[in-house]
Amino acid sequence: MRKIYMICVLLFGLQMQAQQTKVAKGDTQFNDLAYIDATETYLKVAKKGYKSKELFQKLGDSYYFNANLKEANKWYTELFALGQPIESEYYYRYSQTLKAAEDYKKADEYLDKFYKLSANDIRANLYNKQRDYKKTIEKNSGRYEVKSTTVNTRKSDYGTAFFGDKVVFSTSRDTTGFARVQTRWTNQSFTNFYVSNRTEENDLTNPERFSKTINSKFHEDTPVFTKDLKTVYFTRNNFTEGKIGRDEKQVINLKLYKAVLNAEGKWENVTELPFNSNAYSVAHPALSPDEKTLYFASNMPGTNGQSDIFKVAILGENQYGTPEKLSNAINTEARETFPFVTQDNELYFASDGHQGLGGLDVFVTKINTDGSIGPVVNLGAPINGPMDDFAFIIDNSTRKGYFSSNRNGGKGLDDIYSFTEKEPLVIDCKSELAGLVTDAETGVILPGSTVSLFDDKFNLLSKVTTDGKSSYQFEVKCGQKYYVRAEQAEYETKEQNVVLPDSSGKTDLPIALSKKLKEIKPGTDLAKTFNIKIIYFDLDKSNIRSDAQADLAKIAEIMKEFPTMKVDVRSHTDSRQTNAYNEKLSSARAKSTIDWLVKNGIEKERLSGRGYGESQLINHCGDGVNCSEEEHQMNRRSEFIILKM
Repeated sequence: MRKIYMICVLLFGLQMQAQQTKVAKGDTQFNDLAYIDATETYLKVAKKGYKSKELFQKLGDSYYFNANLKEANKWYTELFALGQPIESEYYYRYSQTLKAAEDYKKADEYLDKFYKLSANDIRANLYNKQRDYKKTIEKNSGRYEVKSTTVNTRKSDYGTAFFGDKVVFSTSRDTTGFARVQTRWTNQSFTNFYVSNRTEENDLTNPERFSKTINSKFHEDTPVFTKDLKTVYFTRNNFTEGKIGRDEKQVINLKLYKAVLNAEGKWENVTELPFNSNAYSVAHPALSPDEKTLYFASNMPGTNGQSDIFKVAILGENQYGTPEKLSNAINTEARETFPFVTQDNELYFASDGHQGLGGLDVFVTKINTDGSIGPVVNLGAPINGPMDDFAFIIDNSTRKGYFSSNRNGGKGLDDIYSFTEKEPLVIDCKSELAGLVTDAETGVILPGSTVSLFDDKFNLLSKVTTDGKSSYQFEVKCGQKYYVRAEQAEYETKEQNVVLPDSSGKTDLPIALSKKLKEIKPGTDLAKTFNIKIIYFDLDKSNIRSDAQADLAKIAEIMKEFPTMKVDVRSHTDSRQTNAYNEKLSSARAKSTIDWLVKNGIEKERLSGRGYGESQLINHCGDGVNCSEEEHQMNRRSEFIILKM
C-alpha cells in the first residue's frame, strides 16, 4: 500500500509540474500578445481542474482583449468565485462582460464595487454621475435603420472610409501570393485595403483590392482621405521600406502613414509620420473639417488607459505639431479609439470606458470653436449593442454611413453595417441659467447684486451684476451641476446649487436674500424671521430631534441678546390621530421645547407655551386627506412668538 501511495504522489507531482509548465508557456504567449495561442494553452490546463487566480485572470484576459466578451465572462466568473482579493480593474472588466451577456443588473453591482475601490478612476466617476445611463441610452435609441452589407465575409471586414462615391475598408480575406501571412493576435490573415461601390440603398458591392503600393504583407486599416482624394492617412504595422520595427519586448506596434496620388492615379511616397515610435502604437486617423488637424488613437506616454484619442496640428507638407491628448471628458482608463470628425465638427469615437451596452460603444460629442468638448452622448441601439461596435462614419449631407461590429448574427469576426439616420441626435446642447434677485421678506427686486457662478468643484466660472430689473443670466452646459452665489450690501450672502437638464433650454433660478439686520417686535415669529427650520418632531414623538437642537440654540442666543424678551412657544401636530391625542402630544412637545431652552440658559419665567394639536394646520392635510409624509411633517412644528421686547 505504501508503494502505491508513493507512486500516486509522484504521478500527481509530475502532473502538477506539467500543468505549471503549460501555464508558464501560456504566460509567455500572452505577454507576446499571441492571445489565441495563450488561450488554447490556458484552456488545456483549466480543463484538467487546475485553478488559480493568475490562470483565470489571464484566461479571461485572453478572451477579453480579443473581443470575445462572453467567453471572458465565463472565466472572470470563475475568478471571482475563488473568493480571493482581486485588483479593482477586474471588477470593471467583469462588468463589461456581464453587459455582453446582457446581465445589466449584475454589471451595475460590480460597477458599484469598482467605484468604491477606485473612486479616483475616470470610469468610476462617470458611472457614479450617470447611474441612470441605461435610461439615457434607451432615450437615444431607435434613431437609425441598420443593415448588413454584402461585402462581409467569414473573416474580418471593418474600418470604412469615404472615397468619393466609393468606400475603402479593411479586410482579412485571403491575401495574395503563395503564403498567407497571419497575425498571432487572432490567427487570422493580416488586413489589406479593398475598395467598394456604394449603391443607392447604401450597400457596398464589387469589392476589389485598393492599391498595391499601399497594401503590404502586414496590417493596413482605417484610412482617411482628404477632400480632393489626393492624400491618404492610414494605419499600418511598423513596416517601412521592407523593414520591420519592434519595441523592446519585440512587439510590432501600429504606426500612421501618409501617401499621395500621382498624376497617373497611383499612390506613391508612402511616408511614416514623424510622431510615430517603435515603443507605442499610433492608429486610426481622422481629419478635421479644415484638414488642419489630424485626430488618432494611441497608447503613447501620458495615455490614461489602453488607448486615448489625440490630435496633432498639420503645419505644412510633412510638418506636424506636437500631439495633444484630448480632455478627460473623452479619454478614460479604458479604450477610446476609432475617431471620426464630421464637417460639423462632431467627433464620433468608440469607447468601453464611458457607460454603454457592452464592449465598445459608439459615442458622439461636439468640438466647440474654442476647442472645448461638449457632452459625450451614447448613440444607443441599434448602432450599439452588447458586443463591440466601432469605426462609425457618417455623410453629413445624406445622414447615411457605416460602422463595424462583431455582434451576434454577423457573417464574420467583424462585419460592416450600413445605416440611415432617421432622427438626428441633439448633441450641441445649449442652456441658459437665469433668475431674479429679490428681498426674501418683501419680494422687492435688488438691482446691483453680485451673482457668481461656480462649477461642481467650486471653481469660479463667471461673475455678473444684476441689471435694473435685478436679473442675471449665464450660458451653461446641459446636464451639469452648478453653484450660484448672490451678494448684496445689507443682505446675507446666499448660495444655491442647481443641476441643469440634459436638454437645451432656459432654467429659472430665483434667489431671495434675507437682510442682515432684521426687525423684531411683539408678534414676530423668530423661526420665520431667522429662517430657522420649523420641523422638530418625528411622528408620535415629543423629544427634540438632534437636527433641531442647533436651531433651538439660535432662539436661545437671540433671547440672551434681548434679556427682557418674552416668547410664547406654540406646538402643533398633524391630523393623523384623534383631537384629544394630538392636543396631549402637542402640549408635551411645547413642554419639551421650553425645558430645552431653560436647560440652555433661558429663565423659565420668560417662556410660556401650549399645544394646539391639529387646530392650526398650515396646509390642506386635514382628517381623511391623502398627503405625503413630507406634507404631514410640515404641520409637526413649533413657533416662537415674541410677546414682549
